[in-house]
Amino acid sequence: MRTADSVRVWCLRHGESHNVTGRLAGAVPNAPLTELGRRQAVTAAGTLAGEPITRVYASTALRARQTAAHLGAAITAMPELVEVGIGAHEGANDPAVHARTAEVLHAWVVAGDLTQRVGDGETGHEVVARMSSALGRIADTHRGETVAVVGHVASLTVALGRLCGLGGRVWGTPLPHARPFLVEWDGRAWGCPAWP
Repeated sequence: MRTADSVRVWCLRHGESHNVTGRLAGAVPNAPLTELGRRQAVTAAGTLAGEPITRVYASTALRARQTAAHLGAAITAMPELVEVGIGAHEGANDPAVHARTAEVLHAWVVAGDLTQRVGDGETGHEVVARMSSALGRIADTHRGETVAVVGHVASLTVALGRLCGLGGRVWGTPLPHARPFLVEWDGRAWGCPAWP
């Protein structure tokens, strides 16, 4: 049941981008959407067209901002919503870095071990803290409203998995590009009615 304190947040991963097709690891902040990614963003906008979205929050990464631009509401870029940082390995196209990244995400999401990191990158504790802070500020600002958040596969998965108490149930089902899913703040806790 909606209350005056509740907030509906339509979350989505950005559309397909050149860092994904090029298999570049890390945050890669300047990677733009591909043509398919632009079409996916348009489709997401159509999916959300009937929602009373008052603001769109996006990672500062170019691909997230380009996706957000299609959603039809004012956009606020938030650095806290960026993808997981992997330090010196940023932008690597190395199978060993991809394998280590998968190991770390598995540790965070399935084992609940947030101490792991890729090289000198962020720990899971750091990712969850910054994402939780951002979502908390969004909820405080938009009580009783509906907003959208455009982010990234790993940072959204680990943070929402923790905040919504989903744990390892989200493992093996990576967020698809630009497919909105609802997350709700009821004034006390976060809930994810469904994982895409």
